Amino acid sequence: MSYFRLLLVISICPTPIHTLAALAAGGGGGGGGGGGIDKGFNILETASRLVPQGAIVGTTKESWKFVWQRMMAELAPQDQTGSYTRPSYSFQGKIGSLAFPDEADRYVLYVGNPCPWCHRTKLVCNVRKLSTREVEVVQLVDDPLKASRGGWIFDGSRGKDPIFNSRDLFELYNRLSPGFKGRCTAPLLVDRKSKKAVSNESSDIVRMLEEAKFQRKDVGADMELYPSQLAAKIDATNDWVYKQLNNGVYRCGFSTRQDAYNAASRDVRNGLDRCEEILATQDFLCGDTFTEADIRLLPTILRFDGVYSPLFKAGGSHLRVRDYPNLHNWLRKCWNIDGVRESIDLKDANESYYKQLFPLNPGGIVPTSITAKDIGLE
Repeated sequence: MSYFRLLLVISICPTPIHTLAALAAGGGGGGGGGGGIDKGFNILETASRLVPQGAIVGTTKESWKFVWQRMMAELAPQDQTGSYTRPSYSFQGKIGSLAFPDEADRYVLYVGNPCPWCHRTKLVCNVRKLSTREVEVVQLVDDPLKASRGGWIFDGSRGKDPIFNSRDLFELYNRLSPGFKGRCTAPLLVDRKSKKAVSNESSDIVRMLEEAKFQRKDVGADMELYPSQLAAKIDATNDWVYKQLNNGVYRCGFSTRQDAYNAASRDVRNGLDRCEEILATQDFLCGDTFTEADIRLLPTILRFDGVYSPLFKAGGSHLRVRDYPNLHNWLRKCWNIDGVRESIDLKDANESYYKQLFPLNPGGIVPTSITAKDIGLE
């Protein structure tokens, strides 16, 4: 295709998708550049003699924006304002009910290391020192190229499905609920005896794992994460932490319109400021005791400097946790609680976002990973 014909396609194509297809059909990796230098399609240098550069740039920009918005809607459902809308969840059982007795040797928890919603459930298991008899934790691997739907697979080296020996999470969902439709999300809590899903809502799983006895005799030795005297305060804290920070960072990263991003970014900044103010006078979010509220905040803050600020532009891409001395001090205290640092592979978690979220990082370049030492934890 000549540059003139290509330029005409760019200028008059009825839809942006066709424009990109025409660009791809134009070929020519060398782009007319000599000496082995890749100059792309070399459109601006060659074709701008015939058509104003503004028309070329404007059309190409809008074409890419259209395709990107469609990709983002597939990755993260959007409302009419371009704001990310978190999906609803399919299973809403409860440990301790007639269907799911509070017993040992029943429950399997499927989690993926990069996912903050999975991380909060694994934190409860670690902090409470739950054994594999009480909750068997199975590690998923994020690999959307191998997954039949979604991104989670079993790769054998990190863990296998102990109930059905499923190949990926979608197959497991189908075995639990034949003909399953919807998103195959993790974490997922399953009863191995009844072969039924208990829940795939992380906040419900967290509360269940905190309160379940699993026929233990030494329950009193556990760290109490939801003490009755702090219940109302924990619930209120969870509400604003979720809106402004847990979900706020995703609303920043998955926004497709400026107004939606601005609102989400403002929430993130307000949330960080609120944490900083609270932690100026006490060790943890709800007082001097580590509680469920801290567990819900922790996965977000651990990923903030490596992912949410630079990639999601949460609160502005320049912010870092160390900009908030009291919050950073809280993070160090949490990191030193027994079981916390073992709950996450920070390098793997950070790199996954850059590798798998193609619409946010189309070049696939993975920045030098942030370590625990980099964020002042070691």
